[in-house]
Amino acid sequence: MAGHQRAVVVTGAAKGIGRACVLRLARAGFRIYAGVRNAADGETLRAEAGANVLPMHIDVTQADTIAAATSLIRSDLTGTPLIGLVNNAGIAVAGPLEFLPLDDLRRQFEVNVIGQVAMAQAMLPWLRAARGRIVNIGSISGKSALPLVGPYAASKHALEAITDSLRVELHSAGVDVVIIEPGVIATPIWQTSIAATEKMLEHAPQAVQYYGRLLERIRERASRGGSRGLPADAVARVVEEALTARRPKTRYIVGRDARARALFQHLPDRWRDRIIAWQLSRI
Repeated sequence: MAGHQRAVVVTGAAKGIGRACVLRLARAGFRIYAGVRNAADGETLRAEAGANVLPMHIDVTQADTIAAATSLIRSDLTGTPLIGLVNNAGIAVAGPLEFLPLDDLRRQFEVNVIGQVAMAQAMLPWLRAARGRIVNIGSISGKSALPLVGPYAASKHALEAITDSLRVELHSAGVDVVIIEPGVIATPIWQTSIAATEKMLEHAPQAVQYYGRLLERIRERASRGGSRGLPADAVARVVEEALTARRPKTRYIVGRDARARALFQHLPDRWRDRIIAWQLSRI
């Protein structure tokens, strides 16, 4: 740790936004504790990002992996302040709520909500000592829910609430809590979500009967989003700002589409419903 002045934990670091955050923050001189779910991803990340990165196994739904990572961080810090936690780990569950397996809904919240709180609880002793920051990776879906992505949107709405509560609870400790609200980002989460929806449909033929056309349109939109979204580094750049700005914003909206959807939410509910239905019919 000689020469390192600041350290940050990043969860979900193997791909997408998490990986981009690790690469950017490592270049900026941070010591990065990169949470991954398999050793091969960790070694690949370390080879690319350099010696500033220490990969560790973190599954945010498994308390034992969080405890083991906490122990590793404790032994590695050796007096260096831990100034940030980037809560990035997440999954996207999609499909009509009428047919969604409830275990899938529980899994959505275990990863995207409860796992974020578990990581905050584990890291807060160090963050309090350093007057550091928690940066939660949310989504514009946390403000604007679309059809067939209700589970994902609900988890991001919940993360918005947790961010607001935690920010005020930690105000007197000098620990800031920020949420990033990206729009469409080119990450593998899109392909993973489509695959999971296809699997669900195999066991729910009525879903195809009732929602077939809408499902096809949503699948098409999701597959296009994975390639047409902003690069993950666009979010990583904002994360770096949130960690280093003298006075960070409480929320950062990333992407023109996200800003448009934020404005869209000010319309009356029925107007929004009609506009969404019209847009989906044109896909």
